Amino acid sequence: MSRGRCQVPLLACLLFALAIQAMLPTSSASLQVGFYDCKCPKAEEIVRKVVHKAVADTPGIGAALIRMFFHDCFVRGCDASVLLDPTPTNPNTEKTSPANNPSLHGFDVIDEAKAALEHHCPGIVSCADIIAFAARDAAKFLGGINYTIPSGRRDGRVSIAAETLQNLPPPNFNLNQLIANFASKGLSVNDLVTLSGAHSIGQSHCTSLSLQDPSIDPSFIAFLRGKCLPTANPTMIVDQDIVTPNKLDNQYYKNVMAHRVLFSSDEALLSSPQTATLVDEFARHKGAWKGKFGAAMVKMGNIGVLTGNNGEVRKTCSVVN
Repeated sequence: MSRGRCQVPLLACLLFALAIQAMLPTSSASLQVGFYDCKCPKAEEIVRKVVHKAVADTPGIGAALIRMFFHDCFVRGCDASVLLDPTPTNPNTEKTSPANNPSLHGFDVIDEAKAALEHHCPGIVSCADIIAFAARDAAKFLGGINYTIPSGRRDGRVSIAAETLQNLPPPNFNLNQLIANFASKGLSVNDLVTLSGAHSIGQSHCTSLSLQDPSIDPSFIAFLRGKCLPTANPTMIVDQDIVTPNKLDNQYYKNVMAHRVLFSSDEALLSSPQTATLVDEFARHKGAWKGKFGAAMVKMGNIGVLTGNNGEVRKTCSVVN
């Protein structure tokens, strides 16, 4: 295409980007909705198609992609550091941490989307943005949750396994610990309760369950033990929500109210009037939670982002350029 024929659309793109940036909160002004509209117009569509196929084949992949977004953003910010494979010079990347290995999966979906994007518009779309798009699309396909997420993230070059346990909240955290952990990432108590709703999908290894917590319904503990203990297999998994395991919905909050949850950190949401009130509201009003979930995902997607000339756009998501 000639330079002249490109001038009008490029100008339109520039004006659109400036308008969008002006409307965004200051904290996210470095990211833009429609960041790839000029450089790679089909970028988000390409990711959406890959995610849709993966989730249609295996709904649990959608849960994995949402969890991947969380695990990426809480460690070093949303920079795709969670995707980096170990190397001889760095044998202990985030992927190898007990917080991610073997429970975190969905990497093949990100790789497939990246390969398609590299074929369509090489060197343009970051792996960090692919994770953000994939998590958003999974939320739509699994729960009908629609939100627009700004993009323009760049990929980081550092990934350290030890940082995962320092930053990701374990399943035995009490409420004060959870609040402090989320606050350190710029997230509020409301964000904490809202994002916890992602526990309505996916599965957990039996070794992570809070089977000794007396505040969890004893009959549910007995049910979980029946699922986990007979084989004594550390790879054994259970659904995080046994009622609607493949739907991203507000059933999680109903489970919390009934004390039928997997983790002490879930049960902890009932330990203060503020968080318990939110749990009750979300349990009764699915629409209220769905709207806030999208907003909280966007907010989480702003944590520690690299933009501009910082970081890089990886050619392959599992290795630095």
